[in-house]
Amino acid sequence: MKRLFKILKYTMITLFSILAALSFATIIYLRQPLFGQEASGKRLERMKQSKNYREGVFVNRSPTPTLTEGYSMPAILFDFFFKGSPRKTPLKSLPYVQTNLKELPADSNLLIWFGHSSYYIQLNGLKILIDPVFSGNASPIPGTTRAFEGTNTYGADDFPQIDYLLISHDHYDHLDYQTIKALKGKVKKVVCGLGVGAHFERWGYAPQTISEHDWDESLVVNDEFKIHTLPARHFSGRTFKRNTTLWMSYLLETPKQKIFIGGDSGYDSHFAEIGKRFGSIDLAILENGQYNIAWHAIHCLPQEVAQAGKDLRAKRIMPVHSGKFSLALHSWDEPLNEVSRFSKELNIPLVTPIIGEIVWMENEKQVFREWWKGLE
Repeated sequence: MKRLFKILKYTMITLFSILAALSFATIIYLRQPLFGQEASGKRLERMKQSKNYREGVFVNRSPTPTLTEGYSMPAILFDFFFKGSPRKTPLKSLPYVQTNLKELPADSNLLIWFGHSSYYIQLNGLKILIDPVFSGNASPIPGTTRAFEGTNTYGADDFPQIDYLLISHDHYDHLDYQTIKALKGKVKKVVCGLGVGAHFERWGYAPQTISEHDWDESLVVNDEFKIHTLPARHFSGRTFKRNTTLWMSYLLETPKQKIFIGGDSGYDSHFAEIGKRFGSIDLAILENGQYNIAWHAIHCLPQEVAQAGKDLRAKRIMPVHSGKFSLALHSWDEPLNEVSRFSKELNIPLVTPIIGEIVWMENEKQVFREWWKGLE
């Protein structure tokens, strides 16, 4: 018995030592700059004034469970690591065009997609970059969520000076530490949700270059350009604590163009409310991918993407949030196949450029091929 007691004692000591070491290593790792910074001081006081902030966190306007009723995180993780989809990543390099971004005609309204939710817009003479992720990874753990082959050919050095950098929320597949650091010095103004500016300040951005906003505000750039900061149905967080910063959608408005930037969002009434408020929208850029019925409240399914476009009164939909990273259990090309089917049923044209291809904003008849077809 004494020997057994001694073995159990040393086993417990060993286990506790391992747990303590892992806890200490986690604490040290979480202090790295890539995790950003929590809001404090005047920034936190402003957040507390928001009607969307309650009991220390931001909340959606509709009840939004992280998981659909009947699903559990252990079961989802088991499926992700041990079941998954046989075609989560493409077997071939995805097609792309290496466009010279510094030599684009300055007087042209255009858009260029870089995979997932990163894209560049020129509109009314302004240069705008949205959710750039060019490190090749969409996770705080290096090498765990790698970009598909052919999708990471652009970097910070390829860009001209950026007038406005728009960030929808602070998840790693939308706010990339390495990319943001590399862009510093090229960005004149950052526009983001409440609290997100703390990350940028830690990463060396001057406070006067950061413009943080609540939902339903408007940033008047000039007499012919407004950036409206609008709601989405999602969540935020770069560590274990969620919803300490605000997630956003945006609408860019000029006398001739209205472009909706959806950010990550589950389907909800805000799409119809925005459509009613702004009238016909020329292009709705909507997240379509990395969905699952298990987290249905925070990401639209493809049929809901098409319906959101209809709710928004959009003339065209550009589906994003796919084509670069695998963050869900569906096959890599399912989002584009499915949204194509549902958009045809609702008679809403899709804008589906390959990475690097120029989308001419004022040419509603521009033809895009289904580039994902035929790739394995």
